[in-house]
Amino acid sequence: MKELLSLFWVFARMGAVTFGGGYAMLPIIQREVVEKRGWAAEEEIMDYYAIGQCTPGIIAVNTSTFIGCKRKGVLGGIAATLGFVFPSLVIITVIAAFLRNFSHIAFVSHAFNGIRACVCALILDAVLKLGKKSVVDLKCLAVCAAVLLLSMFTPVSPAILVVGAGVLGILLRQGMRRAGERV
Repeated sequence: MKELLSLFWVFARMGAVTFGGGYAMLPIIQREVVEKRGWAAEEEIMDYYAIGQCTPGIIAVNTSTFIGCKRKGVLGGIAATLGFVFPSLVIITVIAAFLRNFSHIAFVSHAFNGIRACVCALILDAVLKLGKKSVVDLKCLAVCAAVLLLSMFTPVSPAILVVGAGVLGILLRQGMRRAGERV
């Protein structure tokens, strides 16, 4: 029971202080789960991010569920997920009740502009950290570049891009293996 409460509170703290959606939360999850607590390895967290992107829902919430399940099974997944979303539900309810009354105030508008800029920086930070660990050779770089271009300039679903990149990774690995057999 103690570890379930710990999962809930760790993820509740992250959910309470993180603004900007799932991607902005990734560096905070990485820092808390990998670096501070050692609940997952760097490679595991990247796998959770990839799977979380392909499954329905917010990537950060999905990732918290995976981490909770790893720690304490289904109950751990539930505790981590509830912890992550609980602060957001409370904050959104309060904001929704008052936003209509304050959205026209310049101070509030400027605050949201600043928050959006911060979120962009946090997402870029997550991309750079993940890129350093994920792009390990030129073939990975080519897959990364192809997915980036497709996501920027086509309406292809992120889930299809992730599955396609996985298939391409398998094919490239098998091609390398066959090339090694010929040498």
